[in-house]
Amino acid sequence: MWEDEININEVKEIRSKTTVYLGVGAIKKIYDIAENLKKSGINKVIVMTGKGAYKKTGAWDYVEDALKKSNIDYLLYNKVTPNPTVDEVDDAAKLGREFGAQAVIGIGGGSPIDASKSTAILLSYTDKTARDIYEFTFTPEKAAPIVAINLTHGTGTEADRFAVVTIPEKGFKPAAAYDCLYPIYAIDDPQLMVGLPRNQTLYVSVDAVNHVFEAATSKVRSPYTVLLAKETIRLVSKYLPIVLENPQDLKARYYLTYASLIAGIAFDNGLLHFTHALEHPLSGVNPKVIHGHGLGILLPSVIKVVYPAVPEVVADIFSDVLPELKGTKDETDKAVNGVRNWLNDLGIKEGLRDLGFTKADLDKITELVFTTPSLDLLLSMAPVDATKEVVKEIYTNAF
Repeated sequence: MWEDEININEVKEIRSKTTVYLGVGAIKKIYDIAENLKKSGINKVIVMTGKGAYKKTGAWDYVEDALKKSNIDYLLYNKVTPNPTVDEVDDAAKLGREFGAQAVIGIGGGSPIDASKSTAILLSYTDKTARDIYEFTFTPEKAAPIVAINLTHGTGTEADRFAVVTIPEKGFKPAAAYDCLYPIYAIDDPQLMVGLPRNQTLYVSVDAVNHVFEAATSKVRSPYTVLLAKETIRLVSKYLPIVLENPQDLKARYYLTYASLIAGIAFDNGLLHFTHALEHPLSGVNPKVIHGHGLGILLPSVIKVVYPAVPEVVADIFSDVLPELKGTKDETDKAVNGVRNWLNDLGIKEGLRDLGFTKADLDKITELVFTTPSLDLLLSMAPVDATKEVVKEIYTNAF
């Protein structure tokens, strides 16, 4: 059993530092949150979001009303794009400083919330830039208070210490992880997510699956991350087909939101490795690549490489999808084909070629895996040696 492989004398960190409000109607908690911010002396906030979802979902109606009722002035920055850049963060931070913002509220999926976290650092370090954060020229130990209002069920960023922002001129998409990046409050309201387009619903859910697959198979996995992984995949396998058929199903959205939340907590503890380390260069080079889509394309190829090293873990966490797996090294191909068929059935049928990549791009994206700041940490967490040959093999098999 995989339990036998855990070193009980190696102390693990179990992290969960954010107060998360989960449930239909949780957005109403913004009134309590605004009051708490006011009581703590916060009079001005910058609200960061994308171009439209914050209004279409109805989240903004509650946030704006709550801030007004608590007499908190706000600056709205609604220019965050998918795969946000350091320039967007610098722009928001400059405006926030001029406004006198003392806290940041992020409304959206991973992109607006990660940009909000980054801006929160720059409100505390006024002499720094977003490039300083993501080129790791300093180690931030403080940030302005962060409130995350989540509009997707995939990233888990509303309750973890991670943020990802792109440095476009270098094709870098690094991940930062600092204790000061935990939001103080987060809202996970499935009612805000019923309007997610079908493909986005699929891709964010696959993002959550990758979070737990990696957290459960990394070198620092623990019984906790394996437990969360198995439950996340069970919930996604059960409720994602329901939501793809009926986007308005609140029960199914609720459990996908919960799955995403615990997946975020899982990789906050167990970290990530191959699929995220290899996807970041894809969307770093081509911002039109949707993160979860790239992860879904890479996952079967990553399983092919790591399954022989951790067969019992992978078989256990995917038991609701592939109950025939026994957890032996000789069934690697069965695991790979099973996960690939599952993803095909859900709607991910493409390869890297369909995202616009060619075999001529292999050397470039492989090199980016090893030169992008922070990805070396992810690679070091993989259960097998992450050599350039292995990385190139994964990319090649994903075409």
